[in-house]
Amino acid sequence: MSSEHGEPGAAGDPRSDGRSTRWETHRARRREQVVDAALVVLGRDGQDFGLDQVAHEAGVTKPVIYRHFGDRAALLDAMAARATDRLMERLMPVLYRENAARTRIHDSVDAVLGFLEDSPGVDLLFRRRLPGQRGEVVDAGREFIASALAGVLGSSAAALGIEESELVGVWSRSLVGSVQATAEWWLRGRETGTAPAREVVAEHLTVLIWAQIAGLARRRGVTLSGESPLPVDTVPK
Repeated sequence: MSSEHGEPGAAGDPRSDGRSTRWETHRARRREQVVDAALVVLGRDGQDFGLDQVAHEAGVTKPVIYRHFGDRAALLDAMAARATDRLMERLMPVLYRENAARTRIHDSVDAVLGFLEDSPGVDLLFRRRLPGQRGEVVDAGREFIASALAGVLGSSAAALGIEESELVGVWSRSLVGSVQATAEWWLRGRETGTAPAREVVAEHLTVLIWAQIAGLARRRGVTLSGESPLPVDTVPK
């Protein structure tokens, strides 16, 4: 028998924990189902994204969405968190791969562009362009990426004799901002058919970022080639 609050099992019932676990698993799966459906609708409808369409796509009623998320803002937070996780899954292994420095830069930039290309509408979440969106999740994700990049740049800078932590902090955040702004410009151009090919954008961004690294190295009397390896710090927790 269910408890008076509608949760599976009753106090003292040895079956209660098992039923509660199954119920929580069901709730988690339903939440994932709704978030996945919402991302599909976002990619299809863009700014016209609405909860009615999400409910239809997920095969649930609108009250089910409110029961799991409370309000539209909470669903948008969950969507932003899922999108950020997917971006991290693509970016982090590339960013921390042990290979030639220039290759790593190119592959990291291309991973971001590729993710946005394969995830229509997600850029709206990252730009906080949807009504009701709070933005804290996006800000936290951007800060995580900046911190991860600071780890890579910090260890690389240290190897070049550059120990200004403030420089590394500014540098990492400026790179995150410039890649994001360029990616948004590229996506808008794709909509009108005026954008360069993804490979062209990735290569130009790589040239600009590598010029910064090589320029800082030259100031310390070090000449780098694109094949120069740069040390990799540990992935931030």
